[in-house]
Amino acid sequence: MAQGQLRTLRWEKWKRTLFIMCLVQFFAMASISCVTPFLPLYLQELELSDPGEVRVWAGLMFGANLLTAFIFSFVWGKLGDRYGRKPMLVRAGIGMSVTITWMGFVTDHLQLLLLRLLNGAAAGFSPAASALVALDAPRERSGYALGMLHSSSICGTICGPLIGGVCADRFGFAAVFSLLGISIFGATLLVIFLVQETFAAPERQERATFREDFNVIVSRKPLPALFVSAFFIRMATVGTLPLVPLYVQQLVPEQANLAFWAGLTTAAMGIANMLAAPPLGKWSDRCGAQYVLVFAVLGAAVFFVPQAFVQHLWQLIALRFCCGLFLGGMTPSLNVLIRRYAPDGMESRTFSYSNSALILGGMVGSVVMGAVASVCGLAAVFLCSAVILAIDVCWMRQTIILARSASATSGSAER
Repeated sequence: MAQGQLRTLRWEKWKRTLFIMCLVQFFAMASISCVTPFLPLYLQELELSDPGEVRVWAGLMFGANLLTAFIFSFVWGKLGDRYGRKPMLVRAGIGMSVTITWMGFVTDHLQLLLLRLLNGAAAGFSPAASALVALDAPRERSGYALGMLHSSSICGTICGPLIGGVCADRFGFAAVFSLLGISIFGATLLVIFLVQETFAAPERQERATFREDFNVIVSRKPLPALFVSAFFIRMATVGTLPLVPLYVQQLVPEQANLAFWAGLTTAAMGIANMLAAPPLGKWSDRCGAQYVLVFAVLGAAVFFVPQAFVQHLWQLIALRFCCGLFLGGMTPSLNVLIRRYAPDGMESRTFSYSNSALILGGMVGSVVMGAVASVCGLAAVFLCSAVILAIDVCWMRQTIILARSASATSGSAER
């Protein structure tokens, strides 16, 4: 009876933690993505009047955040394994709330660039949240838990730009940054007072260098293959996003409310992603995350191809929605596999490597897809994404599926 009660308490604890982290992740991602619609317009308020100059600085603002997030991801992952994932969530939340609030008080674009760099350096919220949820949930339910967390993240990412645009029109650009800072700080308070982490600090504080950490993690197969797959996935999926509004404009050049339809087309994939993530997470618990990951990548590749040949906007929206259904199985399955193969005591560092691969894939994808669109046209971007995902399927088949089958076969033979 006592064991049954203890098991029930553990079950209720991880579900409670998951619910709180989904809520926090929604607020965090909504706040982070909230500035997307009006950041270039905010630059114009900071006395940048030349359209070419605004486009250049807008790119730098987005890239600066990703650059420092990529660099510091390794640092926060190492500290997360040493001191716990909850302290990293609190650190990221407070750091982001302070830097975002200050953005509303800048007087020129250079100050804004500096704060974007600092904001990226303070980030690391998502990998810490993934590590905490993955380690807190029962191993047999980790796919479902990470699917729910991913769904909350996507929901926040979808709602953020809409909330940001409405608030900017109503209160002004500078006031939105203060509202964002307060929102992230409120989410951080939820973590401080409501999230309980069972964390046992290492008995002996290791002093390994980042190079030594890297050698340990990449020697653990198939983690390097998973990092490469994460890079390919983000390169193919995120690289197309900045070009979707231009493609919509090409399909319906005379449409009056073009911004609305561009937003709807972009959101269609995100909505499907959000809806599909939890059930695909459950499926990965039953059938194996590696098979769901390959299935999801292959399905997305198939639905990217016809997007290059659509003649009507409704066709593009429908295909983006179908593609998003498969995207819902990618990140959760990838995180389940990262959790499964991460070296003991190095889970946060392993998630930070995966997160860095995703960030790098997004940066490279944006540049590559922009170059493809300028040379071959917008339609070629979707074919390029399909090719990248097809390459990723072949890569995973050789490095994850077949390697795992061979390992299982050899293990059976030895026994």
